[in-house]
Order: sequence, then C-alpha cells, then structure tokens
Amino acid sequence: MSGRALTPQPGDDASIPSPPAPTGRGLDPLTARRRFITVSFLFWLPIGMSIATGVLLFTDRGLGLAAIAGFFAVHSLTAAAMELPTGGLSDVIGRRTVLATAGLLNCTAFTLFGLAGAAMAITLGMALMGCARALSSGPAEAWYVDTVHAHAGPDADLRTGLARGGSAMSAALALGTLLGGGLPWLLGLGPGVGEWLTDATGGLVIPLSVPALLGALVEIVFVLYVLSALPEPPRPPATLRGVVGGVPAAIAAGLRLGARDALIRRVLLTASAAGAALAAVELLTPGRAAALMGTAESGALLFASLACAGFLCSALGSQLAPAAARLTRSSERAVLAGGGVVALGLTLLGITTGSTSPYATAAAVTGYGLVYLGLGVAGPNANDLLHRRVDSSGRATALSVQSLALQLVAAAAGLTVGILPLGPLPWLLAAGVVLAVALLWVRRAAAGPQVPLPSARPVPAGSTPER
Repeated sequence: MSGRALTPQPGDDASIPSPPAPTGRGLDPLTARRRFITVSFLFWLPIGMSIATGVLLFTDRGLGLAAIAGFFAVHSLTAAAMELPTGGLSDVIGRRTVLATAGLLNCTAFTLFGLAGAAMAITLGMALMGCARALSSGPAEAWYVDTVHAHAGPDADLRTGLARGGSAMSAALALGTLLGGGLPWLLGLGPGVGEWLTDATGGLVIPLSVPALLGALVEIVFVLYVLSALPEPPRPPATLRGVVGGVPAAIAAGLRLGARDALIRRVLLTASAAGAALAAVELLTPGRAAALMGTAESGALLFASLACAGFLCSALGSQLAPAAARLTRSSERAVLAGGGVVALGLTLLGITTGSTSPYATAAAVTGYGLVYLGLGVAGPNANDLLHRRVDSSGRATALSVQSLALQLVAAAAGLTVGILPLGPLPWLLAAGVVLAVALLWVRRAAAGPQVPLPSARPVPAGSTPER
C-alpha cells in the first residue's frame, strides 16, 4: 500500500479525490436520520438494562467482587484491542454487515449473562460484548453520513442528525437503566412470582437475570432492523485476500490521522478528555452516593437515579448541540463551550467533596448534570468536524480511532484516580485536563479538503496490492 501522507502535499492535488457530488438517489436525509436514530436507540437500550443489575446478578451467582472486576477488565481490554481492526473491517465489507454482527454478539453475551453462572461463561460473554462494542463504534454513524452525502452532497447538514442520534443513545441508556432496575423489583412484588420463575427454570432464570434475557430479545429486533432498514450501495466483492490486505491499511491510516492533521488531532484529544471526565465520574460517584445515604444499598439506588439523570442531561446536550453551534457561530466554538461546561461540572464536584450539607449536595448534583450536558453538546459538534475532514473510505476507521482514544485514556485515568487520595484532587485534576483540551479550540482550525485514507477496499481476486 502507498505510504502517502494523509494531508495534502505539494503537487498532490491530483491524488486527492474531489468530494462526491450529490446524486439525489437513495434514502433522503430525513428518512436516513430517522433510521439512524432508531438503530442508536435499539443498540443501547439492552446495554442500559444491564447497568442496574449487572454487578448484583453476578454477585447473586456467587461470584466475588475481584472476579467481577476481572470481567469488566476483559470487556474493556477486548474493546480496546479490537477497536481499530473492526473499524477497518467496516470500511472493507460494509457498515450493515458489521453492525448486524455486533448485535448478534451482544445477543449471545446477554444470553450467557442471563442463564450462566460459571465464571468462564461470563468471561466469554464479556469478551463478546467487548467485540460488539468495538464493532459498533462507527458503522451506524458512518452509514448515516455516507447516505446523507450521497443524496445531498458533502455540504449537507450533519449536526442535527448526529445530535439526534446522540440523544437517542442517551435516552435508551436512561430508559434501559430504569427498566433494568425496575423489572426485578416488580417481579418481587407479586406473591411468589420470583420464586416460581426460579423453580420453573431449575435456577437458570432468576429475577435479576430477566433484564439480560429481555436485552437479548431486543438485540434480535436490532439485527433484523439493521438488515432491513440500512441499504448500502454495492461494494466490491470481499475476498479473504482483500480483507487481510485492506484492514491493516485502514488501521495504519487511522493511527496516522492525528499526527498528520491538526483538526483531527484536536478531535481525538477532545475524545481523550471525555474519557478522563467519565472515568472520574463513574469511579468516584458511587462512593460519594453511599457515603451520603449511609448504606451501600441505598447508595446504589441513588447512583442508579443519578446515572439515569446523567443520560437525560447528555440527551439534552445532544439536542442543544446544533443550537450551540449556531449561537457560537462554529462547531469549533461549540466544542469549546461544551468542554467548559464539563470542566465547570467537575470543579463543582471537586469543591463539594467531603461535605453533605444540602447546599453542597445540590451543587454536586448540579455538577454531575453539567458534566453530561457538556459532553452531549461537544460530541456531535466534534464529530461534525471529523466527518467534514475524513472521506468515506476511512470514516468508520476514524470513528474507531476516536473511540479508542476515549477508552485508553479512560482506563489510564481510572488507574490514576484509583491511586490518588480521596478528596478534591482527582476531580480537579480531571477538570484541568478537560479545560486544557477545550482551550485548544480557541483558535479556529484552518479549512482543508477531506483527508483521503489509503484504500481499505477489498482487493479484487487476481490483482496485486500496490506497494
């Protein structure tokens, strides 16, 4: 494959493909937006249902906290390891195929969680879910952008659709959290319903496993919808040689994205800052909730409520993202504003540490909401900039690089937060990181053509890849 730089070089104008002209064919942008929203909602709803009961289910199966922590580590490491290869795979064989595969893997994982109690089975489920997370990080959004560009051209509005997709994801997580926490409770209200369910299945199904099994059914609906509602233009036949040769090229191109283009580098750093913020919130908030309520059980209930509220704030932020871009007159300034809101929220959480007074609690809850609100505003605007700079051949790969940056920094930030003393320092350190990255957007990035990635298309049978 050619080692050509990702940014234009002197005399390279002829090598950079011009933006595709609108054809007016295929799905219209409004229909594509509705289908993208539906796909986003259906994919994240089962994951939200597993949030409230996951740890409790594994504990009820007789597994210790150390083993449960290991399960989640398997998920994170698998997702990180597979992020770039699966992004390249989507650019090779198509968005719909990869997205449907992610749904099937999640369906298998949720079935294992709901029925199996052995550590090896749960570990396998976590690995499958990690693969599904990596597979899903780009194809749906890439399909939406490709469809809109094919119908209306590269200057078509993307922010609104991306914002609605982000809102659908957050709404699905919020609703799923409520359903996942409420279903076992509702089963316990009926006289002997939970006991009957356990006895009738020989202990395979317990009230806490119902959300996971229901999530598996939702995943089947998701797969059927993806296969029927996301049409794609024909692609070259994917041969084994083409996949083996094309995916590594897409990976290498993705790894060079940030090094060769300043705007893409800012987008990746913004995703990294989001990872640091989320790591601090997700690791430190449960302990604060338990300390406020006095017991771990009531603290878990409070945290579930906060998580639901946070997802709703993220959905609201995504809805406000296009308005923020119009108000600030650019997507760059909207990302800056969103980052500033996140930093403010983290600062409020930091300065209220150690106090349980009503005013401090109200300020902390406000800060928690601001973190998710700011992330919701910044995300669609950052992705709008990314899609305008990266062409269709590597769009899913670019999204995978972005997701990988978030996950790796979140893991590193989590380890850092874990060794720091409890108190304001971890919160304020995360706030400083977010603010420093946000300030990179003070200067508007220079406009430029779309960045062409080295070809990640399948190599036709009988041909030889270019060296």
